[in-house]
Amino acid sequence: MTNPLIVALDLEAAEARALVQKLGSSIGFYKVGLELFTAEGPAIVRELTGAGKRVFLDLKMYDIGETVKRATARAAELGVSLLTVHAHPQVIRAARAGAAGSQLQILAVTVLTSFNQADLEDLGVSGRTISEQVELLASKGVEAGADGFVCSPLEVARLRAIAGPGAILVTPGVRSPGADQGDQKRVATPAEALAAGASYLVIGREITRAAEPSAAAERVLSGIGSFKHLNSDRDS
Repeated sequence: MTNPLIVALDLEAAEARALVQKLGSSIGFYKVGLELFTAEGPAIVRELTGAGKRVFLDLKMYDIGETVKRATARAAELGVSLLTVHAHPQVIRAARAGAAGSQLQILAVTVLTSFNQADLEDLGVSGRTISEQVELLASKGVEAGADGFVCSPLEVARLRAIAGPGAILVTPGVRSPGADQGDQKRVATPAEALAAGASYLVIGREITRAAEPSAAAERVLSGIGSFKHLNSDRDS
């Protein structure tokens, strides 16, 4: 089974480096977000890729086209695997142009998983539910050439239908049964997200704040493995 976990390094730099060391070969994919990238810049990405790790650079770019294009090209030079931009056609097209000729794939962000209906309405989006807003932005993202999307696990199934079987769907807001929900408002378990069609699961505190991060990661992977095995038996 391909490991679908992306561990979120939403930590201080020293903590992030220590965590990667502790997790060793059990985790090969890490998310570097605004906090860590602002503190450490490209150096932390080079460290991870130099150690053979894949990097999901979660910067949610949203700027004029030329700026996004050039910044994306720099991310590609760093060896980043996945990069996030906001799900606006001009931004997606600019990022695609910047990634041309590289292995970098562009993920569009529709509605943040920390948002609920009240948050959406507070931004002036009226007359549409969160799901409807996600679907609208996803449709525009597909037309603009996004390689995939970051989405709530509650919206994965619908986005899989919109984006098609080849799209990369990355889901934050994933919590194992009994785990703290944190600041996410639209959550599901790893098994539920995978059943709905997720490609990768972003998990942070459940692993990064655990007393034994390696054991926590193994518990998540074990649960996913059991889910995969059960569903394989049902399909046979």
